[in-house]
Amino acid sequence: MNKIKLITVLLTAFMLFLILTKESREKLSYIELKSDSKILAFGDSITYGYGVAKEDSYPSQLQKKTGIRVINEGISGEESSEGLQRLPKLLESNFDLVILCHGGNDIIRKLSLEKLKNNLIEMIIAIEASGAKVLLVGVPDFGILGFKTHALYREVAKETGVLFEEDVLSAVESDKRLKIDYIHPNEKGYEIMVDAFMKYLKIVR
Repeated sequence: MNKIKLITVLLTAFMLFLILTKESREKLSYIELKSDSKILAFGDSITYGYGVAKEDSYPSQLQKKTGIRVINEGISGEESSEGLQRLPKLLESNFDLVILCHGGNDIIRKLSLEKLKNNLIEMIIAIEASGAKVLLVGVPDFGILGFKTHALYREVAKETGVLFEEDVLSAVESDKRLKIDYIHPNEKGYEIMVDAFMKYLKIVR
């Protein structure tokens, strides 16, 4: 094989690699759901919708906007270790997607961050073992100087490879107009969260 042919072959192989890599990234950029799919919203008071009407919680708003059944399994005050114990039984109901927004109480109560990280990873392992996809929601550190997504959520997303909505909750928490108190979103705050989540969903009718 002469030099020109070799260069041509290498360029062709490289272009094919780029195309395949792009397709792989695109496949990881959204979760495909059907109209009869089922979503589990799993977390603590932010998932539950503390302080707002039931229909204004993010799971209820997401169900209304997508037409897909969304089960709200948020429990106010729950820590990640409790969530980890509760999750397996719920997964027996065969969900297609789990939106995982957990750990805020661990952070606020200054519990072990290493344990929180391990709990989140174990939750993700259990979810994927059940056949469901995961959308991980980054939770802020609730610091006195502002709300910034805690770095451990990026670490969890990187190590597990799940889809990761990093910014929306921290953005909502940073705007007093979108909250009912220091922590919990209001109806508009939840609507903004839903719009962010929907960017990761592809509904096949």
